Amino acid sequence: MNFAPEPALPLAWPVDLSPDRLAITEANRAAAAWLASPGLWPVPVTLVVGPAGSGKTHLARWFAARSPARVIETADREDPESLFHAWNAATRQAPLLLTSQLIPRDWRHGLPDLASRLAATPLVKLGEPDDELLTAVLGKLFAERGVRVGDDLIRWLVVRIERSLVAAQAVVAALDAAALARRRAITIPLAREVVDGQGEFGF
Repeated sequence: MNFAPEPALPLAWPVDLSPDRLAITEANRAAAAWLASPGLWPVPVTLVVGPAGSGKTHLARWFAARSPARVIETADREDPESLFHAWNAATRQAPLLLTSQLIPRDWRHGLPDLASRLAATPLVKLGEPDDELLTAVLGKLFAERGVRVGDDLIRWLVVRIERSLVAAQAVVAALDAAALARRRAITIPLAREVVDGQGEFGF
């Protein structure tokens, strides 16, 4: 029986960022170790900076699940006065975690008192996910769906999809949907059809 080609999938997939799904590898191990010990921070605030898809949100949720912390994402877009008061309200018992794609000197808040607070805030930098992290995330995502795939498929995906955790979530969801629709196993030929047909994966 022949199956008609699947229509293009939507650009946005629901992304599960549950804390217990965080994969820790060399790419984010130092950041996770720092966030795991807020009592050792010089001030009760930390800023995590990294490009889109580098895992800032997932780390932030992992951190918040481990401590009674407040998290402010995309802090560079926050109202400066509100951010200033949030910084001042942070304590050892209730630390504050900020995330941003920009380092503080590129924030356009125009508030000197906030600038001085940010200058005293420890900065944790995340880069794009490396091969080890993408491999671990892809393997975990397939396993959680009950899908068995070969290591060769994961290696093929790692060097072809956009280097972001959101892209990893998206491509696994797309492959699972395509395999179910076409009643095929998830193999490199199927992955080639899906990835080549969906430009948002960053081939």
